[in-house]
Amino acid sequence: MQTCLKAKTSQSFPLNLNNDNDYYSAEANWQYMSVSQYKKFVECEAAALAELKEEWKPESDPIALLVGNYVHSYFESPEVHERFKEKNRSLIYADATVAQYKKALDSLGLDYKKTAKKEELVDIYESIEGDKPFLHGKIYRDFSIAEQMINRVEDEPLFHHLWKGEREVPVTGKLFGIDWKGKIDLLNIKDGYFIDLKTNAKFDKRYWSKDYGRYVSFVESFGYVLQLAVYEKLLEKRYGKPFEGFIFAVSKETPSNVEAIYVDEHKKDFELSMLEERIDHIDKVKMGQKKPKKCGKCEYCRGHKTITDFIESSALIE
Repeated sequence: MQTCLKAKTSQSFPLNLNNDNDYYSAEANWQYMSVSQYKKFVECEAAALAELKEEWKPESDPIALLVGNYVHSYFESPEVHERFKEKNRSLIYADATVAQYKKALDSLGLDYKKTAKKEELVDIYESIEGDKPFLHGKIYRDFSIAEQMINRVEDEPLFHHLWKGEREVPVTGKLFGIDWKGKIDLLNIKDGYFIDLKTNAKFDKRYWSKDYGRYVSFVESFGYVLQLAVYEKLLEKRYGKPFEGFIFAVSKETPSNVEAIYVDEHKKDFELSMLEERIDHIDKVKMGQKKPKKCGKCEYCRGHKTITDFIESSALIE
């Protein structure tokens, strides 16, 4: 309990949630609940707490995450997109060729040995101060698909009609007695709506939901209904008027599918009612006042499992 409380209160200065380093920091994750953090606690309390305490980190597919971020950064701003590509260029592009480096150095009027190896040319080019062309080889397939995802969204008149407002807006507030944070892709305060841009493998895939007791779409399965509902409540508290959230989704297929999605109010109410039932217990687990439960099936539980007895075979599929 003391460890959790210390981590939560160790921040000695206000967080600036407009800054990504602060927004995604460990301090912010202790200070605030978020929809993504809540979902992790619902799935497995032990795994979520271990990750929060930085004692364990889940394995993930960095390329899948980067593809989504590649698309998001493009629609945030050209400057953010270029910074993203520069930061992740070794994962997005093949290395530039010797011929590309020589051509770039020639265009800048810089001397080099005609027999220079690639490493020497790279060193010369990287030593150039100030702005210079971003050199790279062929874009890798995953990000080539991301480019056509961007183009597919750009082709939609409805998207351009709606994509007007502030981008990447942090919002905070109290909900069910807990401090929450969220980041909104596009917020139009004047017209009272916001848009969350989602990338997904395939729209028509069905997922079984215990909460709904039936198959649902990726919108319900991935917690996006709750995300819209929570953001609507936080925005209403902040601005004193109702907001409606929408999803604009683009698939990772070739060619990509696109959809503009709204969510029925009864689904939002259902998700919020479940949140209200669970959040007090989850907060007590987070703060060390209750012992976290293991789900017994996730990556964390598999890696921290100790066999204590035999089980009957039917229990394998429960």
